[in-house]
Amino acid sequence: MSENTILLEVKDISLNYSGRQILQNISLSISAGEIVTIVGPNGAGKTTLIRALLELLPLEQGTIYKKNKLRIGYVPQKINLDPVLPLTIKRFMTLTNDYSINEIKLVLSETGVKSELNTSIYHLSGGEFQRLMLARALLAKPELLVLDEPVQNVDYLGEAELYRLISDIRKRYQCSVLMISHDLHVVMASTDRVICLDHHICCQGEPCDVSLHPEYVRLFGSSSNLSIYNHHHDHSHEVDGTIHEHNQEHKH
Repeated sequence: MSENTILLEVKDISLNYSGRQILQNISLSISAGEIVTIVGPNGAGKTTLIRALLELLPLEQGTIYKKNKLRIGYVPQKINLDPVLPLTIKRFMTLTNDYSINEIKLVLSETGVKSELNTSIYHLSGGEFQRLMLARALLAKPELLVLDEPVQNVDYLGEAELYRLISDIRKRYQCSVLMISHDLHVVMASTDRVICLDHHICCQGEPCDVSLHPEYVRLFGSSSNLSIYNHHHDHSHEVDGTIHEHNQEHKH
């Protein structure tokens, strides 16, 4: 599939809720192979925009185009589960489709979920559960992976590792990624394009360009206070904080 192939495109979409305009004249497109990140202050309409793009919410106006038979994997910001009901990893992964054990084990391995299939999901840490959600989305073999705050409930040490995993998944599945993030210091180094949203699109473009845009500065402060973070060192962190030392032979 050509990198210029448009997977999803919206034009002039608007959405009102309880008499309040949440989205105003939004136009954007997602092309094959790119990672696009939506940033914006709390209440800016980021999650609403994602749900509108997935046609989970009705629009007041505008159009949505999707590539024919587009396969989408979706990790929502929140999922309501009743802790009274027993739910193992295996059961959670097959709630909507009857995937094979081999398919489930493959995506769990790819996302670094090390627990057994009969482990209760309520025994997982926040970071482990986020990886489980990501693994579940991969069962659809997505051409477009949509992630709403994928590093929520993950401690600081695990954030960069999870963003690196998302980049690896993009390469492995040759899919596009559309995600929402508040972690600007990390995500700026992990995305191809940034869309800054405050009910409308304030600015968009490459991370370094957006970080200097007056509208971005208005919302988030001077770009001089924003570190475009690259995680380079001689060890790595698991999502639970475990540190793995890398080979020291070639250190100088």
